[in-house]
Amino acid sequence: MEAAVFQPFLDSIQKELQAQDPAVLAVLVALVVVIISIIFMKIVWGRKTTRSAVLLVGLCDSGKTLIFSRLLSGKFKKTQTSITDSSAIYNVKSEKVTSQTKGRGFTLIDLPGHESLRPQFVERFKSAARAVVFVVDSAVFQKELRDVAEFLYSLLTDAEIVKNAPALVVTCNKQDITMAKSAKVIQQQLEKELNTLRVTRTAALSTQDGSTAGGTVYLGKKGKDFEFSQLPMKVEFVECSAKGYKAEDGEADIEQLEKCLARIS
Repeated sequence: MEAAVFQPFLDSIQKELQAQDPAVLAVLVALVVVIISIIFMKIVWGRKTTRSAVLLVGLCDSGKTLIFSRLLSGKFKKTQTSITDSSAIYNVKSEKVTSQTKGRGFTLIDLPGHESLRPQFVERFKSAARAVVFVVDSAVFQKELRDVAEFLYSLLTDAEIVKNAPALVVTCNKQDITMAKSAKVIQQQLEKELNTLRVTRTAALSTQDGSTAGGTVYLGKKGKDFEFSQLPMKVEFVECSAKGYKAEDGEADIEQLEKCLARIS
């Protein structure tokens, strides 16, 4: 189809140069074809994404690092607060292995959850993000709601993240604990808290010079209460238990997350 678009142009050049020496004509036509091919290849490759990383983010003790271990090896691993990133190639798990799904994978990157470290690591890796897995501790969610919402707000108003629109998977971890909140409840409460944050942040800006902070965008749609459906990226909420219902001796319950990652790949 692309060749057909350029054909009239090539034909017109040939007609204009028919009176010229055949050798010169051949060289000129070949040169034009090469130039057009180079331009076309740049357009095509420019449209293809080079983002091949899935970022695991969340507050401290949300279970990111254990999820990282479970996804890669399936094994339980005692973890401690991360002070740097960890990365590995993750091959997606698919119920139906076909020529299209076999061997698909991406780089899984676990980012530190400490408040003082999060910004620099997000800044370093956000341009490579094909998806962001935002891990929430469902057992203490009510207590951490404000902190979770503030971190999520910073991601969802980041201009580069919004432009690239990586898939967002809010992973409600620690469902094995009795008091854990469900994914539905977490989604509803986050929408309310993010809406409140948007109001206060917007008001703070309007009392200054009325401009948006550099590198940030407005969250959701103006004039409407915030909902995740307003975002430019695909958003999913899943439940999981990285520890599992039988603690260290049992398997993790991360099937919903694995299915999400298979769709993203």
